[in-house]
Amino acid sequence: MEQSVHVANKMAEESKRTLFTAMDLLWNYTEDGAKKVGELENLVDQYEDELGTYLVKLSRQNLSVRDSHTLSIVLHCIGDFERISDHAVNIMESAQELHEKKLTFSAQARNELQVLIAAVSRIVDTAYQIFDKQDLNLTEDVEPLEEIVDELSKELKRRHINRLRSGECTIEMGFILTDLLTSLERIADHCSNISVCITQ
Repeated sequence: MEQSVHVANKMAEESKRTLFTAMDLLWNYTEDGAKKVGELENLVDQYEDELGTYLVKLSRQNLSVRDSHTLSIVLHCIGDFERISDHAVNIMESAQELHEKKLTFSAQARNELQVLIAAVSRIVDTAYQIFDKQDLNLTEDVEPLEEIVDELSKELKRRHINRLRSGECTIEMGFILTDLLTSLERIADHCSNISVCITQ
């Protein structure tokens, strides 16, 4: 069980690296970076498949109450780590589309998006620390952060519609922005799941 926790922490690190690499591509796109995101996401999938299979087998053994509890937490959380790396691929694809179509966000939209990404980075750092250190004190930061991400996302959508009406933005950029906001909101939701799982 101890070894499984160690492997789950390795998986969490790779999942976080996938996400941060993908978010960076929005401002500094490179083909190598996009390829790296795909490779890391495959690695995270592999971790989930093998670790998940192993934990299910382990759950049939006669485990102590503590090990059973740990197993349940790890099994739940690795699903969230895997989904976060899936959303990282969606973010990478949005960055790729911007690059290929030579599209750029307006300075205002870029600033707004950077604020949202900073909030998502913070909730990810916090949730992954909670999993790694089993630090329940950090869990009280997660829900307010998740609410901030939701509010910022709503505000970004509202401002985009205003820019669209005034001709400062295009429908095409709107689709890309909406995809990005959906991915970022869902990442925050998965971080909330991790925090709730550890708390319970």
